[in-house]
Amino acid sequence: MPETILLLAGAGLLAGAMNALAGGGSFVTLPALIAVGVPSVAANATSTVALYPGGLASAWVYRGGLGQVAGVPAGPMLAVTLTGGLAGALLLLWTPSSAFDAILPWLLLAATLALAFGPRIAPWLQRHARLGAPPILVLQFALGVYGGYFGGAVGLMMMAAWSLLAGVDLKALNPARTLMVSAANTVAVVCFALAGAVRWREALAMGAAAIVGGYLGAHLGRRLDPRLIRAATIALSVAMTALFFVRAAR
Repeated sequence: MPETILLLAGAGLLAGAMNALAGGGSFVTLPALIAVGVPSVAANATSTVALYPGGLASAWVYRGGLGQVAGVPAGPMLAVTLTGGLAGALLLLWTPSSAFDAILPWLLLAATLALAFGPRIAPWLQRHARLGAPPILVLQFALGVYGGYFGGAVGLMMMAAWSLLAGVDLKALNPARTLMVSAANTVAVVCFALAGAVRWREALAMGAAAIVGGYLGAHLGRRLDPRLIRAATIALSVAMTALFFVRAAR
């Protein structure tokens, strides 16, 4: 239906802009897909596919700045991220929609907390905690699982986890963040496509609009106050999380 495609395209446009500005685009695409009648597991898979090209484009832009991640070589980090992403994607496909409906509000809450407090927690962790490579790899595997299973605000979660090592330059970690998020999403997208879990018409409508939204959002971000962008993103995340808790309670 034209109005459905228009709604999904609008959600994709807004989500692409949000991801370019502050992250959290899945807070728009996932509810929009569920609102038009897509079951929650298929909606999550479709949302991941729809937002994937924009993330891949960001990873390509950052490709020249990739180095070690908190003292750990990029190769092992990439390997555990891919493995975790595969595990998370398979776990999602094995989760009944009814069970995912119950889990979803808590996943949204975790993502909201990461959006709201991640930038504040990371510097505190830098000052108060020191960890070596093995714990970082374990954390990265867990984040890969989360990225493949749901993925909301996983980039911010990765930054906070890597910041457990003292002396990490958060800005310098952006190339690694985009690569690792794209890696988890890549294996998830392949799994979802092979399993037939993607609603392709909806994904294409959202994905095309998300690319446009990402382009416009990147330019808009140069003019808007970052504090205003973060406040609006967090407010939307809180509202969507509360809405899904109410939905689950019914």
